[in-house]
Amino acid sequence: MRDFAGIYDEHAWRVHCFFASRLTTGPEAEDLTQQTFERALRAWGTYDESRASAATWLLTIARNLLIDHLRARRPGRWLSLDALEEPEALAAPPDRHRLGLEPELDWALCELQPRERVLLALRFGGDLNGPEIAQLTGLSLANVQQILSRALRRLRTRLEAAAAASCPAEG
Repeated sequence: MRDFAGIYDEHAWRVHCFFASRLTTGPEAEDLTQQTFERALRAWGTYDESRASAATWLLTIARNLLIDHLRARRPGRWLSLDALEEPEALAAPPDRHRLGLEPELDWALCELQPRERVLLALRFGGDLNGPEIAQLTGLSLANVQQILSRALRRLRTRLEAAAAASCPAEG
């Protein structure tokens, strides 16, 4: 089994990107990234690389931390695993861009279905592949691939429409 420092070096940015793609502030993403690796270090003796890759294991911890974080932000209200998919749970205020995203991309992401945003965050923020996302979420690989494909098509359509609207008419 590899040493924990190597796992940290290899996956710290991936975990941070997962949080950054789901939260509205950099400090929140940094704090939760740190907490993820603190929990992982405490549980390092129980990690079984034959059951999941280090990335999948770490992003499972990260996802659980995100749920805990959202529960703490919304006291008195029970928050299920599906809360990661509630639009109001992580929606950025309309006048702020999340962590430096281009405004068009930010708006296009906000218009996607919550489940699509979660899977995109795992794929591109967490840099997981389809089988890893399927393992983490409990969805079938075919379902993960279909959701990602549709989400990317919707993003492209919205971004192309925004680009066409911002370009002066040629004539």
